[in-house]
Amino acid sequence: MCGLVAVMARGGAWTRDALERATDTLAHRGPDGRGTWVNPHGKVGLGHTRLSVIGLENGVQPICSEDGRLHLSANGEFYGFEPIRRDLENRGHVFATGSDSEIALHLYEERGRSCVESLRGEFAFVLWDENLQTLWAVRDRFGIKPLYYAEADGVLYLASEVKALLAAGVHAAWDEETVFQQIFACFDTERTLFRGVRQVPPGHGLVAREGELRIERYWDVEYPRGASVSDWDPATCVDQVRYRLEESIRLRMRADVPVGCLLSGGLDSSALLGMAARHSSRPKAFSISFDHAAYDEEPVARRTARHLGVEFETVPVSQGDCADHFSDAVWHAEAIQANAHGVARYLLSRAVRRSGYKTVLAGEGADELFAGYEFCRPALDLGPRRGVIDWLRIGLALIGAQSPAERKVAGTSAWLVRVSRILGLSSEVLDSLAGKLDILNGLLTKDFSERIAKRDPYWIFFDQFDYRKQLAGREPVKQVLYLWLKSLFVGYNLAAERADMAHGLEVRLPYLDHLFFEFGSRIPSRLLARDGQPKFPLREAARPILTEEVYRGGKNPFLAPPSTLQPENRLFEMCRDTLRGPGMRDLPFFDTGRVTRLLDRLPGMDDGRRAALDPLIMALTSLCVLQERYDM
Repeated sequence: MCGLVAVMARGGAWTRDALERATDTLAHRGPDGRGTWVNPHGKVGLGHTRLSVIGLENGVQPICSEDGRLHLSANGEFYGFEPIRRDLENRGHVFATGSDSEIALHLYEERGRSCVESLRGEFAFVLWDENLQTLWAVRDRFGIKPLYYAEADGVLYLASEVKALLAAGVHAAWDEETVFQQIFACFDTERTLFRGVRQVPPGHGLVAREGELRIERYWDVEYPRGASVSDWDPATCVDQVRYRLEESIRLRMRADVPVGCLLSGGLDSSALLGMAARHSSRPKAFSISFDHAAYDEEPVARRTARHLGVEFETVPVSQGDCADHFSDAVWHAEAIQANAHGVARYLLSRAVRRSGYKTVLAGEGADELFAGYEFCRPALDLGPRRGVIDWLRIGLALIGAQSPAERKVAGTSAWLVRVSRILGLSSEVLDSLAGKLDILNGLLTKDFSERIAKRDPYWIFFDQFDYRKQLAGREPVKQVLYLWLKSLFVGYNLAAERADMAHGLEVRLPYLDHLFFEFGSRIPSRLLARDGQPKFPLREAARPILTEEVYRGGKNPFLAPPSTLQPENRLFEMCRDTLRGPGMRDLPFFDTGRVTRLLDRLPGMDDGRRAALDPLIMALTSLCVLQERYDM
């Protein structure tokens, strides 16, 4: 995986220096090589920084086609590239490098933009077609690899990270609408926190030529319509999950450097490590150890590694470590943080890279595939639901009088109250949500609060979807998963990519193989949770290689100890100092006095209330860091 930059004149002019600056800004993503190219008329330029994982000695980019018509700058990996390459060579194509990236260029020569259908992996690339005077920029199906773009003064800029666009000359300023949506945990796959900077959405491509710029979809998750099919046999489903996951892992173990594995105490990463250890040289495992027992999965991970006979390395992360590296981690992430887990991932990736590894497997995507999150349970309990009685129950639920908690939630989102009734959320969940929204709204500045008044962030999020095409007729849990995949998952969870690539570490995600995911999307909800077991197909598929404690264990989200648990710790002190500093005063969305008063009240709260406020404190602190580090 690497860093890419592209610049295209569309009525304006750009300089070679701008391209070089942007490319240099991404040196951390590609420490093994660097290249730039500008077409003869100076209309288009490409930049690339390389992390060499396949074709170590001859994978320099940008890559040029044999006739000079096409130029490519790519980030990521194309799995199963070797058979494709052999077929292309048999048809007369001449390859200039040993890199997997080059197949995209030659496939495009034959098939045009439909070539993306043959690409399997996590990737973002930009291709310039000199004959058609067209730039084509593509992002992988799930958005594992980032791809940002902006237009300024008649020039189109694209890059793997926003900071490269800023280095090229794009002005840094807050996008108020995105801040509004994200502080309420609503993420749009096209928006960023930076005004004028957009993302190519997952499963889409950007096409740019003189006088035209458009976004095209080439893939989407297609959950089946209607009730669960009756001929799904549990044993066959488990066998298929095992076979397809093993294939996905095998493809991702292909590299010209050693491949390790990130290991927690949970099912997802343990299954990956166990299957990888059975079918290849045993990968080394890396695990975080937190300085708070309730959040530390290292002992379970260590026992799993011992059980599988693999080498194991612990990466200790204290709250002091998180305090020391918080600012740099946020700068690399270019995003709001709701917990110090982002900093912990940043430190884990640094340690893995220092151990001599450039690439590892990780377990992101399993919960999305098998509905493993706690928030999926109410939708799983609903089942396929097609009866008249069920629709009548929903109708009655929607017309009842609102509780005090519902009235508070409705002050921010009436739509969210209706959804909570359909899902049957408990009064405890609603009370907690109402309290958090009340605190958040109470910290906003008067001007900002007035500008967003009567705007429902959750309805705005939902309204971007074509309900009839993308959601209607699907099982309730599949609807929930679809919305999750298109919001927090790509906008927050997959932002860990920036923490990894801050140190030039490529993380491969076998659960997000699109062919595996397309199969998994068809598994009926009655098999996703069975006999009281969440993620039944995966749990049973991996049972022969799991320890009993992992097999029987529940879902533990990857969270660092809350900064607010012990107000005297260095992480909370860093947050407190930041929130009392110039970054907070310059941040145009929150009232400094109100934030200060909340900080003053924190030490007197009980542990539960303090811990519940940690996401808000982390979010505010990260916004202040972005304000200062990017001079917003």
